[in-house]
Amino acid sequence: MKLQRIDHIGLIVNDLPAAKAFFLELGLKELGEAEVEGDWVEQIIGLPDVKQTVAMLEVPSGEARIELVKFHSPLDGNDVQHPMPNTLGLRHIAFAVEDIEAVVAKLKESGAENFGEMQNYENAYKLCYIRGPEGIILELAEKIE
Repeated sequence: MKLQRIDHIGLIVNDLPAAKAFFLELGLKELGEAEVEGDWVEQIIGLPDVKQTVAMLEVPSGEARIELVKFHSPLDGNDVQHPMPNTLGLRHIAFAVEDIEAVVAKLKESGAENFGEMQNYENAYKLCYIRGPEGIILELAEKIE
């Protein structure tokens, strides 16, 4: 047995167009969007009457993908959560970027918010956390040359 790679990260969202626009603004490219339903997906995820729209996005290098999923049924029944970075569970996705200031400015124009201030970590990285639509948390990291 050999682990090959992380294939993708799945994010469940209510507003698929807003989440997709956020990641496209970051620089990911869309691979496609599809409607998903039927016995096969219900059996995989263990939920009845599944109807969902799925958008697959990829970083330009092709090394990582994000799957955005909008469930039309069954519905969660809870509102969108806005957890803090220390909330237990999967909490953020980290992206290596060039020109972190420009990336942050671009995302903020689209409505994203900083958690705190951008920091220089040991003269190796510039780092910051930013929150996008529906509570999505990104960590951005720019390697300092």
